[in-house]
Amino acid sequence: MDWDGDALRELRAAVAQKDVAALCAAVDGRALDAVLQLAGDGLLAKPDDPLARECATRLRRRRFEGDAELADALEGHARDLRPLAVDLEELASILEGDPVRGGGRIDLLTGEIWHHSPYDDHEDDEELEDEQHWLWVQADSHDGWRDMAEFVSTVTDATLAGRLERALHGRRAFRRFRDELAAHPEELTRFHLFADERQRGRARRWLADHGLRPATDAPGSSRGLCAHDGEPE
Repeated sequence: MDWDGDALRELRAAVAQKDVAALCAAVDGRALDAVLQLAGDGLLAKPDDPLARECATRLRRRRFEGDAELADALEGHARDLRPLAVDLEELASILEGDPVRGGGRIDLLTGEIWHHSPYDDHEDDEELEDEQHWLWVQADSHDGWRDMAEFVSTVTDATLAGRLERALHGRRAFRRFRDELAAHPEELTRFHLFADERQRGRARRWLADHGLRPATDAPGSSRGLCAHDGEPE
């Protein structure tokens, strides 16, 4: 079965609740490799689950940015990184943003993310320059463009692939690319999965490069173990 909106909402809810049994049910019969970063975060609540071990194996084989860091965490031998309660998706939204209008900073005490360009005026510049308190995040849209370009190579409909390729060049490439996909909901969902996995992994790698890792709560509602049947997709 392909991933659709309902299935993704089910998976996200299971990850948020750290309900490993519900997570196993959400991925059962679907392409696990398409959601390794997302599912892996939920499985950190129960790293001894067979699905957690399988995710780690697949992450090491896939080798996207951030995959090694998540595999390390699932296997219990992560690098010496300080845990911080950072929302990976929110961090990714800054990292992938407009380099002029985007940007932000992370509170190193709480993990809270502030969306604010480093080029904007600040009321208290001296306080914001405290490197023990704040970590600045610089936006860069180039990775997002590369995700779109790589996705085009996976599209089997030659007509759609050609339209997407043309959309990549010129002004407002991001908007025109998504407008082309809007008429193809299944491909649009597949693109969101494709890009979200990479963005989540890049945010994880960015944190690791700054000596940090996303903090995880204590194991939550993980009712029973599960295994993901079948060979890697």
